[in-house]
Amino acid sequence: MKKILVTGANGQLGQSLQKLSQKEKAFQFLFTDSETLDITNKEEVLNFFWQNEPDVCINAAAYTAVDLAETDTEKAFLVNADGTENLALACAEYNAQFIHVSTDYVFDGTNNLEYTEEDFTNPLGVYGASKLAGEELALEANPCAIILRTSWVYSEFGKNFVKTMLSLFATKEELNVVADQYGQPTNATDLAEAILTIVKTEKKTPGIFNFSNEGKISWYDFAQKIAELSGSKIKINPIVTSQYPTPAKRPQNSTLDLSKIKSTYHINIKPWEESLAKTIQLLK
Repeated sequence: MKKILVTGANGQLGQSLQKLSQKEKAFQFLFTDSETLDITNKEEVLNFFWQNEPDVCINAAAYTAVDLAETDTEKAFLVNADGTENLALACAEYNAQFIHVSTDYVFDGTNNLEYTEEDFTNPLGVYGASKLAGEELALEANPCAIILRTSWVYSEFGKNFVKTMLSLFATKEELNVVADQYGQPTNATDLAEAILTIVKTEKKTPGIFNFSNEGKISWYDFAQKIAELSGSKIKINPIVTSQYPTPAKRPQNSTLDLSKIKSTYHINIKPWEESLAKTIQLLK
C-alpha cells in the first residue's frame, strides 16, 4: 500500500485532502502539521522519511499571510523556501514523489493574457518571492518534483475570501470590493482531487503546472456571485486597488493558462461558479 505524506494538514488544502482520504482505500495517508513535523528542520525531515518511508509527499504547508510577510520576511522564506527544499531533498534521497503547491503571486500581473508555466516570473512582494524561491530550490534539489501553481484558494475550511464575505454579509449593509484585480478562484477540494489524480498516474511528468477553476473574474465579480448564491441582498460597490491599500502589492492580473495540466494529466477542470455553489451549500 502506497504511503502518502501530507504536510500542512490543518490548512485548507490539507483538510480537503483529509476529507477525500476517507474514500481512498488504496493509500495510507500520513497527515502532519508544524507540531508533528517541522519542515524547516532538515534533520527532523530526514528522520521522518527514514522512519515512515513515504512513497509520495504532498507539500501543502506554507506561510500564506501575504501582508504580514512584508515584515516577517525571515519566517516566510524559512517555511516557503527552506522547508520546501528540505522536503524535496528528502524525497530525492528516499525515492519518493514530491508534489508541491505554489502560487500565482510569482507573477507581477502586468500581462493581460493568461500566464503559462514558462512565462517570466517577477513577484511583487515577499510572499511571492519566498514561494518562487521554494519552486527553484525544489526543482534544483529534485528534478522529478511536480509543482502546482494555484490562485485564490477557498473552501469550507479555515480563513478565505468566501467565508469572509459570508460573515460580512451578515453584519454589513454595503461593502466595497476591489474590481480591477483579475484571477481565478480555486476550490481546495478540486485542487486536492487534481493532486490525487496525479498521484494515481503511473507515468508522471515532472515540472511546473497551473491549476485553478475555469474562468477569469475580479474580486468584485467573486463577491457578487457569493452574494447571489447565498441569497444576500447586500449592496457591493466596485472600487479600484488604490482605494484599498495593503502592505503587499497584489498582481493586477494573475489569470493562469490551464492547458498544460489538462493535456498532460487529463484533468477535467470545473467552472468556478459550479464549485463555488457547492461550497456555499456546504457552508449553509
